[in-house]
Amino acid sequence: MKIVIVGAGKIGSAIVKNASMENHEVIVIDDNPEVIERIVNQFDVLGICGNGVSYEMQKASGTATADLFIAVTTSDEANMLACLIAKKLGAKNTIARVRDYEYTKQIELMTDALGITRTINPEHEASKEIMRIINFPEAIKVDSFAHGSADLTELYIQEDSELVGQSLMNITSKLGVPILVCAVQRGNEVIIPTGKFVFEAKDKIHVISSQEASRILVNKLGLSKSKLKDIMIIGAGKITTYLADSLIKNNFNVKIIEIDPKKAKELAELLPKATVIVGDGSDQNLLREEGMKDSDAVICLTGIDEENIIISLYANKLFVKKIITKVNRASFAGLLESIEMGSVISPQDLAANQIISYIRGSSNTRGSNILTLYKLVDNQVEVIEFLASDSSKVLNVPLKDLELKKNILIGGIIRNHKVIIPSGMSFIEKGDSVIVVSKEALNDLDEILM
Repeated sequence: MKIVIVGAGKIGSAIVKNASMENHEVIVIDDNPEVIERIVNQFDVLGICGNGVSYEMQKASGTATADLFIAVTTSDEANMLACLIAKKLGAKNTIARVRDYEYTKQIELMTDALGITRTINPEHEASKEIMRIINFPEAIKVDSFAHGSADLTELYIQEDSELVGQSLMNITSKLGVPILVCAVQRGNEVIIPTGKFVFEAKDKIHVISSQEASRILVNKLGLSKSKLKDIMIIGAGKITTYLADSLIKNNFNVKIIEIDPKKAKELAELLPKATVIVGDGSDQNLLREEGMKDSDAVICLTGIDEENIIISLYANKLFVKKIITKVNRASFAGLLESIEMGSVISPQDLAANQIISYIRGSSNTRGSNILTLYKLVDNQVEVIEFLASDSSKVLNVPLKDLELKKNILIGGIIRNHKVIIPSGMSFIEKGDSVIVVSKEALNDLDEILM
């Protein structure tokens, strides 16, 4: 597949990394020569220094024969215009990064008029993921499938947990809750467990279930926490705008600390029900005065990873119930996970996952569409939601009779908005959403078979 990417910042670099790993022909355009040099040296791609919005530049880069054109610069307007030009030149499909809060209200009108196949909004996706965590504070992370019908929940096993020393088979039987533990992270190792797998303290488990079953699970395991109410957000960027709006609509008390007076004023006018404080979010005296210790959750969303980490460490010292930290560098995310502190959000990874799922679905000419894709534990495991097509070889065959590849697990079947945790006698029907856990990249549902 020939892919042209305009913009090699954090989001663009993440997309380049994933697309090049999957052996696509990738051409990257950016106006910064140092960025292009870094990208070309790091990945097997063609780099062109120039203006990706320019008609002549796109023509020279081969956009006319591109299967997919992706514009992810920092400017929404430039991205949309670049996609319009690419479409006029002959690119088959186009994706634009569009982040502005106002644009999201008219996105369908704009995409239709400009011929944009799809838009991505990493900040909006990040705000939705944070919102899921706020609503389910027991979890480190919560992802969803089939428009929220099923959850992929990450939980941490404490040393005093009743799971410690128990096999998966015993625990599943004892709890009596329809769940499936699809992956376990133990240190840097990822395990797709069988029934004989034995849990240890400090394991991180990834559970597929309905939302209702997730709630029952945490209650039975004694992990249930009191609901969060008072939320403190540090930083007033785009994620904060989306998130605070959603929090307020769901009756949370929201306090935002922002160092830039202009940003703070704009946000206060946009969200009059939020309390907006002008100040340095890394100032411990200010944080104490503004009641960080009494907050139910602290969410660190400044534009600087290091600052977010420092503030999170301070919140942890004050024993804040829930801490959520935005980071973009994978090494920092690993650092926070290693010290077992709160939840980590990476907008660039969310965007890259969305686009890679689109690329895989577009590359597949056989049938099963990829609806959702999540990468777990530093990309070691993928959890993919496929739409079962009428041509699939897996239809109407009991799962016990399917010869699956090694390290493949069917984690769930969603039929008519109901979650089925599969047994050997379960089977897949046309139109089902099928959740597959795999240690290898899959483009089609039939690729689970040997």
